[in-house]
Amino acid sequence: MNTSITSLPSNEAIRVEIDARGVAYVTLNRPEKHNAFDDQLIAGLTDTFLAIGANERVKAMILQAEGKSFCAGADLNWMKRMATYSYDENLADANALATMLHTLYTLPKPTIARVQGAAFGGAVGLVACCDIAIGSKLSKFCLSEVKLGLIPATISPYVMEAMGTRNAKRYFMTAEVFSSHRARRLGLLDESVTEEELDSTIEGILDSLLANAPLAVAAAKSLVFDVKDQTIGAPLMQLTSNKIAEIRVSEEGQEGLTAFLEKRQPAWRVQTAKDAEVATSKDDK
Repeated sequence: MNTSITSLPSNEAIRVEIDARGVAYVTLNRPEKHNAFDDQLIAGLTDTFLAIGANERVKAMILQAEGKSFCAGADLNWMKRMATYSYDENLADANALATMLHTLYTLPKPTIARVQGAAFGGAVGLVACCDIAIGSKLSKFCLSEVKLGLIPATISPYVMEAMGTRNAKRYFMTAEVFSSHRARRLGLLDESVTEEELDSTIEGILDSLLANAPLAVAAAKSLVFDVKDQTIGAPLMQLTSNKIAEIRVSEEGQEGLTAFLEKRQPAWRVQTAKDAEVATSKDDK
């Protein structure tokens, strides 16, 4: 990974790096705690996601973790503090978590979860909030809240969107541990691969993302939010017509169409490893 120094917020619990392509790597860095999160980590992630969303250098974001676990959910010391909170303190705490999840979910950049090891409790929400999730075949998942007399409330909208209502009911209620293969079948993961294939699979997806117009990628993500759950009829038809008309006359849209007609690469395209292989192959001929 070719990284450069970044001005994005970083601390001992969260490491942030941006490589030369504009890929931001956000790493949960509490391996001794299995990357369990508390109120400070939640606040740090919110600040990090906001900074990445506003940074024009960033073309995509990878959410990953150090150590053998992706994230074990809530930190034990945080849970001890929560046990003494009043209703109002619990509400403020829950609102902070809900804000962090929504910030990740609506980030105006493509996001990829790199999941190794265990993802329990709220960590399943982090995975569900990302646009794409790639997991190791050794990964395990569990919506464990009911074991503690709690419910997966703040993460529920994102997990239900990823897994579907009926599957969510089962795993919300049973707190069963399920495999990476099962997570793939449920829709929580996009792919389940070996440990050795995890990074190369993500690199392949990045190659596809970085070949595309960055503002169009952000608009395509926004389009999904605007269109989902809408009735197909005249208002939606007008909305989608307006959107394509606007982007066709945009600077990026004009560059993309012109580059296609002139049979050249558009100005925004980031050189990928695949491009370098093709160029080397041509030079060798």
